[in-house]
This record gives sequence, structure tokens and C-alpha cells, in this order.
Amino acid sequence: MTNWQSANETALLSVQRKAMNDEFEVLFSRQAFPQGTAAALNALDDVGRIEKVLSVFRFDSRIQFINLTAHERPVQTDAELFSLLSLCQQIAAETEGAVDITSGCLWKVWGFAKRQGKFPEASELEKARQQTGYRFMELNAETRSVRFTKPGMELNLGCVGKGFALDTAAGKLREQAVDRFMFCGGLSSILTAGSDWKIGIAHPLLPGKRLRELGLSDIAVSTSGSQKQFFRHGSRRYSHLIDPRTGEPAEGVLSATVLAPTATLAELLSTAFFILGAEKAAEYCRLHSGISAILTIPAKKSGGFETVELMSGETFNGQETNIPRPL
Repeated sequence: MTNWQSANETALLSVQRKAMNDEFEVLFSRQAFPQGTAAALNALDDVGRIEKVLSVFRFDSRIQFINLTAHERPVQTDAELFSLLSLCQQIAAETEGAVDITSGCLWKVWGFAKRQGKFPEASELEKARQQTGYRFMELNAETRSVRFTKPGMELNLGCVGKGFALDTAAGKLREQAVDRFMFCGGLSSILTAGSDWKIGIAHPLLPGKRLRELGLSDIAVSTSGSQKQFFRHGSRRYSHLIDPRTGEPAEGVLSATVLAPTATLAELLSTAFFILGAEKAAEYCRLHSGISAILTIPAKKSGGFETVELMSGETFNGQETNIPRPL
């Protein structure tokens, strides 16, 4: 995705910082919120704090401690992390395991942990498949602890980390009465507060081109695609988005953009919909209010692509959903 300025603002201030191997950015009106710079810096500090908890690239992160220890004994977490793990497990169950944070071993065996994709040996792929499965992550709400019931399992929260950071760190903006902003986690995850924000969805086949433009108000959006991380083996192209159920990179979808009440949910579901495909994604949107999506899939005849729009058309928590329509 590419972010735009607000439709009704000409003087927006941007505060940026590198985190989670991406650029986080807060956009707000300096005139409306003179306290906005301090609030944005506090929010970006909080993104850094969350990265230290979730990153699998830090030996001292809480997730790495869980990866090293949870197969031996339950590991207690704080309320914030336990809530995230519980949501991830819930969405894994709702999407038939299409998005599964226990698939760290699969991510490694395909070489994407080092951004050097490779085709794995059959034996190492099968071993990684056996070490994957959200049902083997046991969560105890009473003690807020996590335990692996299979040895060798590893968590990887790459499918949710930026969205969770946006939702959590946005609290720092609201604490200082900044209630109209666009908070971006790179070009893939965006959280908006207030009305009249605009974004462009990147074209899945033409770099630098926009597929669609959307108007956003009080909603989050996330896009999953394989344009940047993939490799070729023989005549096939292999995406970094791996189907945890098969252990193979997902095929059949070019990009999946999801709009949801929170950035955490939008990011989880954009990965899930990319893997599930249009038919299953449509079923999810029909059964879960407040969720909509735009998927691009290969065309059956022309060799190009088709766009599929999935709208919930229902309510969220008793309120009318604010699902944007194409501009």
C-alpha cells in the first residue's frame, strides 16, 4: 500500500522511525494537535518496546525465551502478550490454520528467516511440518502461561507484529488527545483515527502503480502479497507466505487487502486470506461482521488478474461498519 495525506488537510506533519525492519510513520495535523510531535515520538518509542518483546531476531526477546523454554515447562507472560497469543490462536482456529504463529520452523526451512529463499529437502520439510500446529500451543488463561506440547516448535509473529504495534502504540497518541491520525507500519499495515484519510493499494504486478484508491475513517487496513519476498526454483515462483497446513508456499492469490476494526486483526486476516483464497475468504467475511477485503487473483483466461471485493455488510459491536468503498 501507499499512504496519502488526508483529503481535507494540506499541512500534515510526518514523524518517522525505523522499527521491525520497516519504516513506521505517524501523520497528523500540526495545527489541530500542537502536542502531536511529542505524542508521536512516544508512540514510536512504544513500537520499539513491542519489537523487543516480539522479535525473533533478538536473542533477549520474550518470544525467543518462549521458543527456547516452552517445550520444557509453561512460560508465564504479561497480560499484553497473552492477549495477543490468545487472539492469534483464535484466528488460526477460525481460518482452518491458514495463519499460524507456530510455523516458525517452516519459515526457517524455506530460507526466509535469512531472506535467502531455498527449496528444502523433503526430510527437513517434513520435520518442520511436524513442529508446526497452533493446537500444540497450550495457553492457560488463569496463569497467563504458554506451553508447547511438541518439542522443537517455534513462534514467529511476523504475520501480526506490525499490526499489534500500531494498535498498542496508538494508545500513546490518544493519551495526549491526538484523536485524528494515520499510523503506518511500512506500506503494508495502516491504522486510521478520524475521517477522510486516503490510501492507495499497490498494483500486484506493476511496481510503483496503484491498483485502487480507498477512503478510510476509523479503520485499519493491511495488505499481504509476494511482490518483494519470493524465489524461483525451476519454473516455479515460491512466495514467502507459507501455508502452515501443507508446509508449502501459498499459490492462487496475488495480493490480499483486508479492512478491519483493528490493525492486529487486519494483518492476521490478510495473511489468512492470501492463503485461503477468494472462496474461503468470502465465507469468513460473511460470517464475521466488520471485515471486508479486496483480493487480486490470476485471471483464468487472459493471463492477467481479476479483482474480487468481499464486503461484510453487517455491523460490528452493534455499530454500522465503516467499510470504505472504492473512490
